[in-house]
Amino acid sequence: MTGTGLVSSEFFEDGPHADAEPEAPEPTCKELAQNAIDSGIRRIDIVAWRDLDDPEAGGSELHSHEIASRWAEAGLEVTFRTSAVPGMPEQIERCGYRVVRRHGRYAVFPAVAYAGLQSASPSDALVEVWNGMPFFSPLWFRGPRMVFLHHVHAEMWRMVLPGWLASIGASIESVAAPPLYRNSAIVTLSESSKKEIVSMLRVPASNVTVVAPGVDAGFHVGGTRSDEPLVLAVGRLVPVKRFDILIEALALVKREIPQLRAVIIGEGYERNRLESLSRKLGASSWLSLPGRVEQKDMRSWYQRAWVVASTSLREGWGMTLTEAAACKTPAVATRIAGHLDAVVDGETGLLADGTHEFAAATAKLLKDDALRKRLGRDAHRRVRALTWDQTARSTLAVLIEQRARRERAWRRIRSAS
Repeated sequence: MTGTGLVSSEFFEDGPHADAEPEAPEPTCKELAQNAIDSGIRRIDIVAWRDLDDPEAGGSELHSHEIASRWAEAGLEVTFRTSAVPGMPEQIERCGYRVVRRHGRYAVFPAVAYAGLQSASPSDALVEVWNGMPFFSPLWFRGPRMVFLHHVHAEMWRMVLPGWLASIGASIESVAAPPLYRNSAIVTLSESSKKEIVSMLRVPASNVTVVAPGVDAGFHVGGTRSDEPLVLAVGRLVPVKRFDILIEALALVKREIPQLRAVIIGEGYERNRLESLSRKLGASSWLSLPGRVEQKDMRSWYQRAWVVASTSLREGWGMTLTEAAACKTPAVATRIAGHLDAVVDGETGLLADGTHEFAAATAKLLKDDALRKRLGRDAHRRVRALTWDQTARSTLAVLIEQRARRERAWRRIRSAS
């Protein structure tokens, strides 16, 4: 079962062909939720490393939140189980679902597994968010189950952990875990990420479903473009985002376009290093790092920017790129899995490799008004099909299918005996 949430180009302007057979309307999330309840799925646990309020939360946490809130609104009982955050309450209610924060950053993995094995009343279904380190749910949960796996972490282990720990993490992800997950239903965000998951983790392609992330309706065309060329980047200030490469590339662009201004929105432990690099390159007067901002302010930045940029090394999709696209702001991004789906090179933005190529692509887009406006217009048109409602429906359909498969398997076993 594969669905990207995108529609073919023939739908973008002229609508479907006149002679096409009318399609039956897709079931709403509430209708799918009722199907789930009828099949025996009422209570769903989502286990993850972090939740939306975590200071280090990013796209993965936003993705899980948008889905969980829609499932809860549709009538399902959803509990999000994650690690504790100092200073934050152990339990909260958010948008209709419950969040339970217990155990430390690393202790949460064995603790959740142990609780799952000991539970006298397990939930009807489980969603595991595999964010680098897995929870090994195939070993301890026996009900309908699926995995959110946005991308393979690969080089990321060496970026955030010392040598021996990085080797352990990489070995768990690439050697120990894949055999256990061969029969698991995996949901990822893009076709290019699916190819990497299949090739690098050696799981069957038939078990991996592509469901594109949505774009919040709060991001839309409006506002006023900056009078000066403005490049915007958004993300956690962590090594995988490679904002150092972006700053170096923008310093090259500044030589061509003296009016250039840039903003990197986000927070993280790399702030001091990035600010130091900015000072070293003489960028402090034209490049700012304002930290995290509210969604309404984020929308304003997308609307003001001329270009949104991402130099990330690993992404499942690149949700900031399609959020910007909803505001008619085209992208310049690295040519990696995830970005290959979020950006259509030459149509909704430009993809580039390396610092100098990235700088050249950014300068080209900033200097060519006609190209920039065309890419922004086409980017906006393309992302209109991306909604969180669609994402929530498609992921719930995968979980319902897992329940149906288990029923079919049990019927075969009973008939054979």
